Amino acid sequence: MISVAFFNNKGGVGKTTLLCNVAAYLALNHNKRVCVVDADPQCNATQYFFNDEQIDRIYNSAHSFTINNVIEPLSFGEGYSEKIVTKTANRFGLSVIPGDPKLALTEDLLARDWGDAKAGEVRGIRTNLVFSELLSKLRDFDYVFFDVSPSLGALNRAILLSSDYFVSPMSIDIFSLKAFENISKWIDGWSMEWQRGLDNVKDKSRIPRLQHGKATFIGYVTQQYLAKKDATGQRRAVQAYEVIRKKIDSLIDEHNLGKDLVGKGYEIGTVPNLFSLIPMSQSRHTPVFALSASDGVVGAHFAKVRDAKEIFGKVANEIMWRAV
Repeated sequence: MISVAFFNNKGGVGKTTLLCNVAAYLALNHNKRVCVVDADPQCNATQYFFNDEQIDRIYNSAHSFTINNVIEPLSFGEGYSEKIVTKTANRFGLSVIPGDPKLALTEDLLARDWGDAKAGEVRGIRTNLVFSELLSKLRDFDYVFFDVSPSLGALNRAILLSSDYFVSPMSIDIFSLKAFENISKWIDGWSMEWQRGLDNVKDKSRIPRLQHGKATFIGYVTQQYLAKKDATGQRRAVQAYEVIRKKIDSLIDEHNLGKDLVGKGYEIGTVPNLFSLIPMSQSRHTPVFALSASDGVVGAHFAKVRDAKEIFGKVANEIMWRAV
């Protein structure tokens, strides 16, 4: 099983749409067993996967299982959740651990216990390995994707501490460039604190035998730019966007984020503005590339749907190649 977080501390970059469509492509076109963990308290991925009736059942049933059920037992001092339940998103062909707005309340728990973890207290270490424990129960899947919030907080730190890799979706603007600097400094800071905490544990046998460390950066996906085709038929960003895009790689080098990507390049792929296909996909709870006439696709939109399959397919295939 390979775990990948889709992470950028700048919001509004199309992160959730990218994740859900890449995950669906791997499930529907590569027959991979995929689980999406909606770890963003805004629950956008959950709303994308499920219709209003399903959402109502998830949040109004006493027997429903959400991401909050993974962490809540720790707040009561009960240890890790013993049972993990996933829900099927049929049109995406994958499994989901639904998000929960109450997840935002766990930031204080994780932040408080991070102080204990830094001091070598095993209880604090166990709390911050909650997603490692979750992943240990999802071993039957080929891929587990985490949708996370645009923050540099305790929740995302625990997720990146446990994940194998992370991908950064980004819009092509000056603010996304600053995000890479913030991410690099943040990861370097807490990873040193984590190692110091492990070194401070007196009885090393008490450290949970779970995967931990820090997620490896495997590249970025540029999104939402205006594109046109060149003489060879390749999509190219318009000039204003291209100027900014060329700065991205040098910034990654400057902050040493791409040290594990020698010979691969940093850009995983590009997703141009798909305009009306995105809200149509969201309202139909269907991958963009799987939209059909019954979903409201007409005329020239059919060509756009075919283009979307190629676009998301390239990104999915590149992630498969890098995340090994």
